[in-house]
Amino acid sequence: MTTDDAAKVVVIGLDCAEPSLVFDRYAERLPNLTRLRRRGAWGTLRSCDPPITVPAWMSMMSSKDPGTLGYYGFRNRADHSYEKMTTATSLAVREPLLWDFLGSAGKQVILLGVPQTYPPRPVNGLMVTDFLTPSIASNYTYPPELKDEIARLADVHPYEFDVSDFRTPDKGRIRDALIRMTEKRFALARHLMTSKPWDFFMMVEMGTDRVHHAFWQYMDPGHHRYESGNPFESVIPDYYEFVDRKVGELLSVIPGHAHVIVVSDHGAQCMHGGIALNEWLIRQGYLVLQEPPAGPTRLEGLKVDWAKTTAWGSGGYYGRLFLNVKGREPQGLIPPEDYEATRDRLAAELEAVGDPAGRAIGTRALKPEHLYRIVRGAAPPDLLVYFGDLRWRSVGTVGIGQVHTFENDTGPDDANHAPDGLLIATGPGIAPCGPIPGMQLMDVTPTILRLFGLEVPGDLQGRVIDAVIAPQVSYA
Repeated sequence: MTTDDAAKVVVIGLDCAEPSLVFDRYAERLPNLTRLRRRGAWGTLRSCDPPITVPAWMSMMSSKDPGTLGYYGFRNRADHSYEKMTTATSLAVREPLLWDFLGSAGKQVILLGVPQTYPPRPVNGLMVTDFLTPSIASNYTYPPELKDEIARLADVHPYEFDVSDFRTPDKGRIRDALIRMTEKRFALARHLMTSKPWDFFMMVEMGTDRVHHAFWQYMDPGHHRYESGNPFESVIPDYYEFVDRKVGELLSVIPGHAHVIVVSDHGAQCMHGGIALNEWLIRQGYLVLQEPPAGPTRLEGLKVDWAKTTAWGSGGYYGRLFLNVKGREPQGLIPPEDYEATRDRLAAELEAVGDPAGRAIGTRALKPEHLYRIVRGAAPPDLLVYFGDLRWRSVGTVGIGQVHTFENDTGPDDANHAPDGLLIATGPGIAPCGPIPGMQLMDVTPTILRLFGLEVPGDLQGRVIDAVIAPQVSYA
């Protein structure tokens, strides 16, 4: 509940919201988002590398790149062994975040569904954790008693952090689950916003990500499985329209003097297919198995001859390639003096992998030290591989019998991530302008600090977005 005229900032996060859909294709169907855009500053927002929910939101909230954060996706190597992996929850976040700076300045915050906030940590205000939360049986709020209050809200309980399986062939079920989850998230947002004190309010809706992965083929004539007039053709535009209504309802209870920022952490694009990274490595002699699999099998379930293996990889929206270096890995093969030459050779060969007809697809194999200020983590990838510039997924499964595949090894999935998210900002003194060039995800935290009249710490990597800052407005 807000009753004074001190600075207020609201961030409405829409995970994976695609700028071409919001700004162009569906703009006329999204009156609230389009009105915000016409009243304020807007444009595409370059994501981090890699453009994935984890680490993107924490890169945004810390204004630090993933190399500094030390994690490069949901799952990361825990050490230089071959098997041990960790999941990047809030326990992996060691850099100060926007709400830490605000809390130190006496600002009260409400955080709802921000990725990588589970398990919850104390804040100067309230927190409801994210889609990584196992279930409502978990301790998912700060303070803990907020959980009991949520359980008493008839239009929210049982609260849903995510849809149970967005990679399912039961498309009717996933469509209905998306609507139900989003309805509850925005209902809880309205409850917290109107009943609790806050200076900074932030929520993130995951449904915009899930709807792309589940339904992109049904709406995109460029997808190889698209069929005109299919029964799910309108699910994505209908869902965007639904979210726009929910945003409008939230806007109706936000104080008129508040700054409102709508943001996505990355975009979405058609997935053309998958490249079986480990299958390719086997065929090139870089990855050696003690015995071939009888059928499609995760690499973790196979016996690898590590003493003869040069490299192996992980699947996902992008590929992570790891080199087996002598003195670094337990059975390292590559002499340290040959590391760079081996990495360069693999990068060039991976970038040359074409589509099934041999045509170039624009793959990029990137070195972490060229992307990040510093490279942290127990065992960061030696190469980040963007197959088809993220229009092709990296498939880690072995034994599928081919390098190119049009079936995702983790379940049906029609879309991959795109490197540009979006930002729309309105509020006192913000003049209508856009599209604003050059905005980057790490710019969000410095900009919000300035909206509150606070100093921007010198080690933040983002810059203040001038179009969002109104020099003539000053808050005590």
